[in-house]
Amino acid sequence: MKVEPITLRGACVRLEPLNLDHVTGLARVGLDPELWRWIPFSVKSEEEMLGYVLNALDEQRRGVSLPFAIVDAPGGEVIGCTRYMNIEPVHRRLEIGSTWLNSSYQRTRANTEAKLLLLTHAFETLGANRVELKTDYLNEKSRNAILRIGAKEEGVFRKHIVTASGRVRDTVYFSIIDTEWPAVRERLGAMLA
Repeated sequence: MKVEPITLRGACVRLEPLNLDHVTGLARVGLDPELWRWIPFSVKSEEEMLGYVLNALDEQRRGVSLPFAIVDAPGGEVIGCTRYMNIEPVHRRLEIGSTWLNSSYQRTRANTEAKLLLLTHAFETLGANRVELKTDYLNEKSRNAILRIGAKEEGVFRKHIVTASGRVRDTVYFSIIDTEWPAVRERLGAMLA
């Protein structure tokens, strides 16, 4: 399982390998405090967005992450960010996470298609056995969205992360495994149709 930068193209979004040229666009759409409500840290300025991108690129250099900018395909504007993370090539598993979208694109086809592109690449190109997803236990909207795409809830890591605010977060883990992928692919296709 060799995870390398690649552009993944759909009808409504394009996932581009994240780079420093995306910082200004990400800051333009990603400084809303509500976007960071359930994430253990927050990004409040273009300077902090630069740090966010530099950290993601450092994780990529170390082989544990592959970050993407989410771009609106018709318009070409950056609308969010996502990544493969916690990459474990020996065990043929990875996580899809650190996903956020500008609020005007939430609950639209953009996130569904981004997940379909990432999952298709993970299972059909990279040969993953398992793709993990996780979210804050309190983030009911995210939990429901993950279940809606067909992932299975595996359990809660209690007192898992101390957030920037000092709140101790419980984290819910989900997964999709290779034998479940055909049904999940069909489900996502139907959601997009």
